[in-house]
Amino acid sequence: MAQRDYYEILGVERTVDAAGLKAAYRKLAMQHHPDRNDGCEEASARFKEVSEAYAVLSDAQKRAAYDRFGHEGVGGGGQGPFGRGGGAGYADVNDIFAQVFGDAFGDSFGDVFGGRGGARGGGPRRGSDLRYDLEIALEDAYRGTDVEISFPTTSACDTCDGTGAKPGTQPVTCATCQGAGRVRQANGFFQVERTCPHCGGAGKRVAEACGTCRGQGQVRRSRTLSLKVPAGVDDGSRIRLTGEGDAGLRGGPRGDLYVFLSVKPHELFERDNLDLLVTVPVPMTVAALGGAIDAPCLVSEACDGRCKAPVQVPAGAQTGKTIRIKGKGMPHLNGKQRGDLVVELFVETPSDLTPRQKELMQELALSFGEDQNPRNSSFAGKAKRFWADILGGDGDGPGASSSRESAA
Repeated sequence: MAQRDYYEILGVERTVDAAGLKAAYRKLAMQHHPDRNDGCEEASARFKEVSEAYAVLSDAQKRAAYDRFGHEGVGGGGQGPFGRGGGAGYADVNDIFAQVFGDAFGDSFGDVFGGRGGARGGGPRRGSDLRYDLEIALEDAYRGTDVEISFPTTSACDTCDGTGAKPGTQPVTCATCQGAGRVRQANGFFQVERTCPHCGGAGKRVAEACGTCRGQGQVRRSRTLSLKVPAGVDDGSRIRLTGEGDAGLRGGPRGDLYVFLSVKPHELFERDNLDLLVTVPVPMTVAALGGAIDAPCLVSEACDGRCKAPVQVPAGAQTGKTIRIKGKGMPHLNGKQRGDLVVELFVETPSDLTPRQKELMQELALSFGEDQNPRNSSFAGKAKRFWADILGGDGDGPGASSSRESAA
C-alpha cells in the first residue's frame, strides 16, 4: 500500500519552516490524541501517522533525504522512523508528543529528545543512521573508483563492554521506573507514557560510572572505511553501507551509513542522462570544405587510450550541428548499456587577418551566390517582409524610404 505524503498528512506546504511545522503538528496531535478520543483505533492510527510525519520533517537531515528520495530516503518499505532508531532521536509517538508539548506538562518531559529515549521496556535499540557527503570527479563516475572515507561515529566502549559501569561493578535497578524503563504522567484528559528520564529507558542505572565513557557505554571516535563507487553513478546517487552507522544501545544493532554523491562540474563535458556533451571548435575552412577533427573523450574500455575520438565534419557544417558517437558516453549503473558522446560543432571565424588574407576573403565573398548561403538568404527575405509590415513600402529596411526621398 502506498504511503501518504508527509507534507499532505500535516497539511503544510513543502516550503514550511520549523515553526509552521510544529504548529501544524500541535493542532493535529491535540485533535487525534487517543486519550482525547476514548482510545478510538482510527484516532490512534491518525495520531501515529501525524507523529511519524513530524518525526521525519522536524529533522533537517531526514527531511532533506525525504525531499529527494521520498519514503525510500528515510527507511522505505512502509517502515517509518520508529523502531529503526534513526527517526530524529524519538523512540515512539509518545516521545514526540512529550517533546513538543513539554512546556505544557512540565520540564521533565523535555528529556526524551536527543537519543536518550529507549525502546519500550528498555530493550535493545538500533543505532542511528549516518550521512556522509562525497564529491567525486566526472572521471570517477565514468569508470568507477575506490575511495577511503573517514567520519565520526559512536562505538561501544571497550573498557566496560558498553555497559557504562565501572569494571567490576554492575548497573542497579532504576528506582524511578522500577526497572520498567517507562513512566506515566497524567495531565487533564491526557495519559502520556514516556521514556524514563533517569535511566533513559534501560530500566537500570549505573552506580559507578566507567571512567572511559563516563557511564554512557559508548565513545565517539573516527572510523575509516574503503568505499567502492560503481561506474555510472550520477549527481545525487546514494550508497548504503549496512551496519556502518552509530552503535546501538543495550546490545542493539548498528545503524547504517548513507553516502550521498555529488559530481563536480567538468571543464569540457556536460552530462545528459547517459550521454556526454562536448563542444568542439572547428576552423572555418574545415567547416566549409569538410574534414576530420579530434574530440576529447573520457578514458574507458570504449576509448582508444588517447582520450581522443575522431569526428568527420561534413562540408558546409554550421555552428550548433551535433555529431553523435555511439557507445562513448556514460555507462549504465546497473547494466552494460552505455550512452553516446555528442559533439557539438562551433565554427570559428578567423581574426587578425593580414591584408592579403582580407583581399582573398573579399574575393571569396563576392564569388558566393545566394544558394551557397541559404540561411542568410532565408533570413534576408524574412527581415524584408518584417520591415515591410512595420514601415510600409517595399521593405528595403530602415532608412530606405528617406534615402530615396533625399536622392529625388
